[in-house]
Amino acid sequence: MIVGLRPGLTARLEYVVPDERTVPHLLPEAELFADMPAVLATGYLVAIVEWTCMRAIDGHLQPGEQTLGTYVDLSHQAPTPPGRPLIVDAELTAVDGRQLTFTVVARDDAATVCRGTHRRAVIDAERFNARISARATG
Repeated sequence: MIVGLRPGLTARLEYVVPDERTVPHLLPEAELFADMPAVLATGYLVAIVEWTCMRAIDGHLQPGEQTLGTYVDLSHQAPTPPGRPLIVDAELTAVDGRQLTFTVVARDDAATVCRGTHRRAVIDAERFNARISARATG
């Protein structure tokens, strides 16, 4: 890891929610989602939070390193309909070896949508992919 990877790094992501990121589109094979309200799905919210955290540390990893999400503790406090902007703020609050902890808050123009904690682990991508390949071949 590059020395500059330290608490205090931040990122902001502004994201306009498209219709295909709403609950009815979450898992097309799961028909129970189809009749749900057309608001930002929690599953997509988690991905947007992860993206924001990745942006906070962009440029602070060695070549060949990546991060993977390992823990998510988020509230989903308010619905965001499609077409509305979502603003996500992430701050790297702790670095413990290869474990990175972020505090996140997401808001739209009406309410706080989400707040919580996300952790990511720094991995060596080549070594990780080799382990996954070995698992896949049994």
